[in-house]
Amino acid sequence: MTPPQRQRRTPGQGTPAQPAAPARKEGEGGNPERLYVVAGPDGERADIDLVTLIVARSPDLPPSATPEQAALLRLCVAPLSVAELSAYLSLPFSVVTVLITELLTAELVQARSPIVRKALPDRSLLEAVMHGLQRL
Repeated sequence: MTPPQRQRRTPGQGTPAQPAAPARKEGEGGNPERLYVVAGPDGERADIDLVTLIVARSPDLPPSATPEQAALLRLCVAPLSVAELSAYLSLPFSVVTVLITELLTAELVQARSPIVRKALPDRSLLEAVMHGLQRL
C-alpha cells in the first residue's frame, strides 16, 4: 500500500479538496435514534428466537403500517425465520422482534415455532432396519 501523496498549495488557493469518506454499509455504526423510532419507546418483545418462522395472515397491508412493518409483511407472504427477516431488512434482531411483536398483537402475522425432535430414534431400531435392507 502506498502512502497518500501530499498536494502542494500556493498562497491564496484555499484548502485542498478532501477525499470522499468511505461509504458506510447499512447497519454498520447505524443511527441509534432511528432504531429507537422504529422500535418505539416501550420496546416490548414476544418470546421468539432466531429460528421462529413468521408468516403473514393476509396479503393486504393495513393503512396504518409503518414502512418497516409494510416491508416485513411483504416479505412474510411465505414463511421466513426471524434471522432471515433481520438480514433482509438490514435491522438488528432486537428491532425486528419489536416489530414482529407489534404485528402479532395486531394479529397481522403468525409465529410458528420450529419443529424440534424430542428424542433420537432408538439405535437398535435403526440397526434392525439397516440389516433388513441389507438382506433384500
